[in-house]
Amino acid sequence: MAKITIPAANVSYDVSEGDTIARAATRAGLGFPYDCNVGECGNCRFELLEGEVTYLRENPPAINERDVQRKRYIGCQALPHGDCTIKVPLRDNFKSKFIPARTSGKLTEMIDITHDIREFRFALEQPNGFLPGQYGLIAAPGVNGARAYSMCNVTSSGEQWHFQIRRVPNGKATTSLFDQLKVGDTVGLDGPFGMAYLREDAPRDILCLAGGSGLSPMISISRAAAASEALEGRNIHFVYGGRTPRDICGEEMLKELRGFGERIHYTPVISMTDDPSSAGWTGKTGFVHDVAENMFGEKIAQMEVYFAGPPLMAQAVMKMLIKAKLPASQMHFDQFY
Repeated sequence: MAKITIPAANVSYDVSEGDTIARAATRAGLGFPYDCNVGECGNCRFELLEGEVTYLRENPPAINERDVQRKRYIGCQALPHGDCTIKVPLRDNFKSKFIPARTSGKLTEMIDITHDIREFRFALEQPNGFLPGQYGLIAAPGVNGARAYSMCNVTSSGEQWHFQIRRVPNGKATTSLFDQLKVGDTVGLDGPFGMAYLREDAPRDILCLAGGSGLSPMISISRAAAASEALEGRNIHFVYGGRTPRDICGEEMLKELRGFGERIHYTPVISMTDDPSSAGWTGKTGFVHDVAENMFGEKIAQMEVYFAGPPLMAQAVMKMLIKAKLPASQMHFDQFY
């Protein structure tokens, strides 16, 4: 057990063995800034004033030589060796409604959604709720370091966490999950984390933009929004992009929701129109951000927008939303890489 002190905030908290400085702060109810939770984005940087730390993930990509020289570390990967004193700007918006907890989950079911997306359903040893759109960390068997995946279900008890995960070619974690994990197996889980959760108090129509396994959090948000009394009557627009028709999914899940076709609208988009398998496609073509811009134009600025997908897609969506003058408070996403 190590104690972390943040003098500027006049607070201290404990870090249990194997936990990181940033995640332990979140468990203590503190607003420690973070985003991806796997060492990629660097939003959880802190300055080490006293003490010693090492990294859970060797040489996390977000660290650079300047950070090293200034004794700045990546909080989500930093393991303290004894008591430490740090400098970091705590922010209330990073406090979690559901305190993240480390537990384990038994795989109860696997469902293939497309040729490379599968839903994994886990029963948690210690139930913990989450907000629609949040994510958890999965410790895949035989893989060093946990990976972040968003939940797709909606739950009040937190007994079940369901993840829709896309297989990454040559990806160690997804190869382990897809090829090694069997029903009845147990994996380590941690969470919930993430800021891109459904805002039920926002009195605006909802626009969900997704590609690949970005399907998972957008399905969770859509399911919760459709059932929310506070959002009764609000339109939910769901635009999903894939390369070819075989990558398209999500419509059948949305059809199960009350209001589909009336206030819940689904638009599929493919980008590889020259692929032989795309012959006969009659739906939208191009990229998700372009289709959304063409569909809604200036109306986007009056929407609550949630998006998730591959990095290039997320970057393009963000540029489009800034161009559309969408207020930052209405733009919701987590940085995944």
